[in-house]
Amino acid sequence: MSQRPAPSPDRQPLEEHAAESVLAYAAAERTKTDALASVLENIAANGYPSPESRMPWETARDAHLAGEQPHVA
Repeated sequence: MSQRPAPSPDRQPLEEHAAESVLAYAAAERTKTDALASVLENIAANGYPSPESRMPWETARDAHLAGEQPHVA
């Protein structure tokens, strides 16, 4: 990690490992948020997908729990 600027007097600095953990969490959350934004942009541009073209949410949930990436109706 590059040198961090000195924290302002009203903040407590994080240890290096804690700062790296926070940055990793932020990156993971940003990835999830970007994926959601992409889906919403697609819906805005193209409308909702037809229910017939997608799987039921229960099947998608089970696939998700099994580690797959399904698309939900």
